[in-house]
Amino acid sequence: MHETVMLREAVDALVTTSSGCYVDGTFGRGGHSRAVLAALDANGRLVGVDKDPAAAAEAEQLAMSEPRFSFYHGSFAQLPRQLRGMGIDAVDGILLDLGVSSPQLDEAERGFSFQHDGPLDMRMDTSSGETAAEWLARADESDIADVLYDYGEERFSRRIARAIVAQRAIDPIVTTGRLATIVSEANPRWEKHKHPATRSFQAIRIFINRELEDLQDLLGEALDLLVEGGRLVVISFHSLEDRIVKRYMRDMARGEQLPPGVPVRDSALNRRMKLVGKAVRASKDEVAVNVRARSAIMRVAEKIA
Repeated sequence: MHETVMLREAVDALVTTSSGCYVDGTFGRGGHSRAVLAALDANGRLVGVDKDPAAAAEAEQLAMSEPRFSFYHGSFAQLPRQLRGMGIDAVDGILLDLGVSSPQLDEAERGFSFQHDGPLDMRMDTSSGETAAEWLARADESDIADVLYDYGEERFSRRIARAIVAQRAIDPIVTTGRLATIVSEANPRWEKHKHPATRSFQAIRIFINRELEDLQDLLGEALDLLVEGGRLVVISFHSLEDRIVKRYMRDMARGEQLPPGVPVRDSALNRRMKLVGKAVRASKDEVAVNVRARSAIMRVAEKIA
C-alpha cells in the first residue's frame, strides 16, 4: 500500500490561494494531488505530471471525474513546454516528491528492488529508454564505477564494477536477484542495517532515469514558471537530491555574492526567492506508520521577484 509522505505539510506549504494554479510534478498514485484539489475552490487548477505509465493511468481516471485537473505523461523537466501548450504562463506553486514510490518498489517486474527478484528494468517510464540490464550489458567498467560512485556514493564502486563486468562475461545480468548477489559478494564491508546492494541499486536507478539531471533542469526554469509569491516545495529522500535543492534555494535567497566590504544596497543583490521556514522532516508518528518517510526532508522557497 502506498502512503503519501508528508501529505499535510506539503499541501499546507504549497497552496497559498485556493483559486490558484498548481503543479504536482510527481503524481505517483495521486495522494498529494487529491489533497491539493481538496484545498482549491472551483476556480483552482492542478496539473499533474509523472513518467510512470501506471501513474498516468491513475491520473487519467482522476482527470475524467475532476475538471480542475489535467495531466501529462512525462518528466517534470518538460514542464515549461507543457504548460505553454496548456495556455498557462505561470503557476502559483510546484510540488516535487522525489525518488521512487512504494508501488514501484513493491512490483518485482519493475526491477527497482533487490528484495523482490524480477527483470532488471528500473525505468520509471517503461514505454521508452534503456533498461538497467541493457545498460549494464554494454557499459564500460569505468562508466559503471563512476555511476555507482557519483549517484550512489558507493565506496567500493570500482571493485563492484569489476565484478559486474566479470560476471556478465559468464552470463548476462538480467534479474535484480543476480545483480544483488554480485554486488553483495563484491562489497567487502557491509553497513549495519543496510543491504550491501542498496547504494548500487539507487545509483543505477537514478542514472537510468536521469533523476538528478531532470531536477536540475526544472530548477533552472522554476523562477520563470512561478508567479511572484509562488512557491516551490520539494521533498527529497537522499542526500544528493537534497544537496541540489538546498543549494539552489540558498543561492536564490542570497542573491548575487559580492566580495566582502563592497558597499551595495540589499536591493541590488537581486534576491529572487525567500526561504519559507526551515527544512522539515516527517514526524515520529508518520515514520511509525510509514518507514519510507524516515529519510524524507521537505524544503520550501517562495519567489519574491
